[in-house]
Amino acid sequence: MEIKPIAYFRSPFSGKFGIPRQAGLVPDLRGSIVFEPGFRSAEALRGLEDFDYIWLIWEFSANQAPDSFQATVRPPRLGGNRRVGVFASRSPFRPNSLGLSSVRLESIDYEAKGSDGKPIGPVINVLGGDLMDGTPIYDIKPYVEYADSHPGVQSGFVDVTNWEPLEVVFPDGLENRVPDIETLREVLSLDPRPHYQDDPSKEYGMSFAGREVRFRVEGRVLTVISIG
Repeated sequence: MEIKPIAYFRSPFSGKFGIPRQAGLVPDLRGSIVFEPGFRSAEALRGLEDFDYIWLIWEFSANQAPDSFQATVRPPRLGGNRRVGVFASRSPFRPNSLGLSSVRLESIDYEAKGSDGKPIGPVINVLGGDLMDGTPIYDIKPYVEYADSHPGVQSGFVDVTNWEPLEVVFPDGLENRVPDIETLREVLSLDPRPHYQDDPSKEYGMSFAGREVRFRVEGRVLTVISIG
């Protein structure tokens, strides 16, 4: 089977670092789905506005394909030190580099235009995505609660590992450098660092909404150093 992108995702993240590790962790994080010209059809979305959530099937396009099959991975939730089977994880390093995300459908803009003023609609606006800007989308399906929701089920190692958000501190004046500062705060509270790194003197950087955000982490406190 040969597949090709039907759309590309647009988000505040121009790189992998800092992207939430699961969809829905930052509920107000905005993104949009811009279809390729051959798939820009209002008819193809008929009825989609009646759903609250959609599934996205996409590609970990920024990952370098492994030279050989890697049977185990080190999930961040386990501190990056313990291995589990790749098919018992949601690791981005997979045999076929496919991702699956459930995101909230915010709106559909049928009259959307690109930066050059030309029509690019319909564009699907979503919330809670965990995708990098420019990510290829291969399919979109509606989320159906009766079939897709399974309350109270076992979730493997996720059930037995505790996680607490970081406290995020912005020095005076920096909070005005990013329009959606509360969304950035939520993103940073998820601790973007590799979980096997815990050096309070190390400075990290990530791109968000066209800004370079630099920070350090000591204990459970993340302090923003600069927003360029």
